[in-house]
Amino acid sequence: MKTLMGVVERITFENEENGFCVLKIKSMGFRELVTVVGNLAGVNVGAIVKLRGDWKMDGKYGKQFVVQDYREAIPATVAGIEKYLGSGLIKGIGPVNAKRIVRQFKEDTIRIIEEEPDSLIEVDGIGPKRVEMIKKAWQDQKEIKNVMLFLQSNGVSTAYAVKIFKAYGNESIKVVRENPYRLADEIWGIGFKTADRIAQKMGFDKDSYERCRAGIIYVLNELSNEGHCYATRQQLTEESMKVLEQEEENINPAIEKMLSEKTIIPDYEDAIYLPPFFHSEVGIARRVRELNTPLQTSDYSKLIERIQAECGIKYDEVQVEAIKTALSSKFMVLTGGPGTGKTTTTLAIIKAFTAMGRRVLLAAPTGRAAKRMTETTGMEARTIHRLLEYKPAEGYKKNAGQPLECDVLIVDETSMVDVILMYNLLKAVPDAATVILVGDADQLPSVGAGNVLRDIIESESVEVVKLNRIFRQAQGSAIITNAHRINRGEFPKIQGGRNSDFFFIEEELPERIPEHIKQLCTSRLPAYYRVDPIRDIQVLCPMQRGDAGAVNLNAVLQEALNPSKVSIRYGGTVFKTNDKIMQVKNNYDKGVFNGDIGTIKHIDLEEKKLLLSFDEKDVEYDITEMDEVVLAYAITVHKSQGSEFSIVVAPFTMQHYMMLQRNLLYTCVTRAKKIFVAIGTKKALGMAVRNNKTTKRNTMLARRLAEKGCHDGLVDNIVQ
Repeated sequence: MKTLMGVVERITFENEENGFCVLKIKSMGFRELVTVVGNLAGVNVGAIVKLRGDWKMDGKYGKQFVVQDYREAIPATVAGIEKYLGSGLIKGIGPVNAKRIVRQFKEDTIRIIEEEPDSLIEVDGIGPKRVEMIKKAWQDQKEIKNVMLFLQSNGVSTAYAVKIFKAYGNESIKVVRENPYRLADEIWGIGFKTADRIAQKMGFDKDSYERCRAGIIYVLNELSNEGHCYATRQQLTEESMKVLEQEEENINPAIEKMLSEKTIIPDYEDAIYLPPFFHSEVGIARRVRELNTPLQTSDYSKLIERIQAECGIKYDEVQVEAIKTALSSKFMVLTGGPGTGKTTTTLAIIKAFTAMGRRVLLAAPTGRAAKRMTETTGMEARTIHRLLEYKPAEGYKKNAGQPLECDVLIVDETSMVDVILMYNLLKAVPDAATVILVGDADQLPSVGAGNVLRDIIESESVEVVKLNRIFRQAQGSAIITNAHRINRGEFPKIQGGRNSDFFFIEEELPERIPEHIKQLCTSRLPAYYRVDPIRDIQVLCPMQRGDAGAVNLNAVLQEALNPSKVSIRYGGTVFKTNDKIMQVKNNYDKGVFNGDIGTIKHIDLEEKKLLLSFDEKDVEYDITEMDEVVLAYAITVHKSQGSEFSIVVAPFTMQHYMMLQRNLLYTCVTRAKKIFVAIGTKKALGMAVRNNKTTKRNTMLARRLAEKGCHDGLVDNIVQ
């Protein structure tokens, strides 16, 4: 092996999952910066590194030094120390303070920070508070280095090492040595595969119960991420065999032990659940039955006539039926596609209940959906989490013991509500209250597990009114008429025209689509419609990957739309001030939820903190929390649920064939409020329209609701 020594000038790429990095280093004897590749997680700009490895010629990137192992030394020169400290290594010391400190202490800087940190008070601009921050950060950095070295030797990246250190502190090495599989359960972002890689490096037995247990839970969690509430016994066994690379005779005893420990729960036939999903399904079925009690029938015709006169609206027969059903039922679903009058009907229902002196609460699953509901009804609508007064340490303040104060609860965009959130909502509804669920069951189901709205409709256990007439004012919109065509399995009309709101741009080559989309978003659409390209235009993609996937389009659009020079790197992403971003994990501590879209208002390079704004609410993030956030110039259709955008631009190519489904195209089109632009091929659009075989989710809710007994004997036995 050859040896190379130099100073790290730049980190051009870092994969936070496996620690693979591409660095540029300055080395004696080389005029240009040398490209170095390999597992170099934890190396900072300015560090002196001694590398062992070999040279190779890459066909695309040229000559590179491939690292096998390395040692790091603290720089000795003034310039080297300044770069080292200014790289973000220590919270509280950014480029500005690094320059000031090195100007004061020169070559003695590192010794001062290490041995006499209180002397930093002598530096202009550094007060007592910052000195304490630097002292703590330096100590943490030393501890993290120890953890990092231990974890790196066991195949863990920098980003995960920092998360592990934040969770366990000085106990990190002890915890990981004792049971690395704890990481998969307790640290978001570290899944079973990462924990298993660590365990295997440390020599853990591949047949151990701890490993099998962690693998089985991983399989059930992965299935829940795909929307399933349970796995069949056969499905769980087969998937676990693949993940664990074990034979069935090793998997079955682990499943049996987990069943006896109630880590997992059996139900109907061979269904196996993780406890939260089981109790949520059973709980929803119970609460629907408890709430859905008969009411005395009354004639509401005069009340409806009065509301029509007040509003100057003539409701059609189905809308009148919906209003009467809402007033005479305890539990009801109002469904229908775009332009069928869901909002008008909901407003009439609210007016009727208000006229009867009933207290009405409005809720929706996301901030954007709640805001839209407020705008259309003139009443305050809250997110479900806010309505239930969720607090991270305490859970839901509103619950069975402290129910909501209302006579009527109306929930919009119910197709987005997953099984766990619906259970917590229904628990908090007073027994005497009426529940009305509003939503479009033909849209994509919730991001979380379950298919609650569709299951409730299919169970035929509650009153359901479906609005199906497209009103005259909506018939002039090609977005609405095409959405209904798509839903019927008919190809959309794509002729466009000057006054149309639905356009199709044909492009056979996927690699040319990013340039088309860049032109649409930066010049063509903003110029013609006088809109803000970041706020008013949203690119929606069937998939993350590919030339026309969200990841690539985000990179293209960030460069084109955001000229900001203030940036910070985390993992493989560069975040800039003014970037459009999306939260991809429910963070109850911050009150920010999966799918929330916001912007980066400020980046503090000294303290490695970012200020993000979601719906006018400012939230502070540490750099290590930025794995919860992605760029959102382009997002997937799945992540767009419950949102409306003035203009939607959507690529549809055969690269996306795995995701080309009717409900995905339908959801995509119905996100557009004013203009919809599809770009790609007619073949891809046609495939999406024809493919109505949506992936069936493993749920038992419809069956539990239809079977009045709801399997209560088994449930009670398990709960006890």
